[in-house]
Amino acid sequence: MSRIAKAPIELPSGVEINVQGGEVKVKGPKGNLAMKLHPQVSLEQDEKNYVVKPASNSDIPMAGTFRSLVNNMVVGVSDGFEKKLTLVGVGYRAQVQGSKLTLALGFSHSIEYKAPEGITIEAPSQTEIIVRGCDKQKVGQVASEIRAFRPPEPYKGKGVRYSDERVVRKEAKKA
Repeated sequence: MSRIAKAPIELPSGVEINVQGGEVKVKGPKGNLAMKLHPQVSLEQDEKNYVVKPASNSDIPMAGTFRSLVNNMVVGVSDGFEKKLTLVGVGYRAQVQGSKLTLALGFSHSIEYKAPEGITIEAPSQTEIIVRGCDKQKVGQVASEIRAFRPPEPYKGKGVRYSDERVVRKEAKKA
């Protein structure tokens, strides 16, 4: 069996898992998440921990996948996830008003992005954006959508990038 599927899911204090009718619900201090359980796997309680069991030997990869998904739900409702973005370029600015992010990215117009439910966007400075939430997939998707407005270009490196992203720069044409 895969090493990921064998690892138990440890519950931090204040987090509850409820498995009912093929659906997993995780409740914690940061929020609630729910997901349908795949028919090839089952989630069983083992003392304080939970273990994902495959239905047969051919379903082992699915058990590893679902163990990771349920563990991400547990981590999300207890600690939460965040992605940091950086704006690089002269005149590139970010501003947050409520749940609306306004970006000035060198276009003739400013871009307004409304955060989906369950996601909070912060702009500690004009060139930094922090996306937070309890759903890992949603946080990554929102960060990706914001980055897609002006991805970093390879010649000057201007654009919206993840804070840990390394942009490989190209050399300009020589005469």
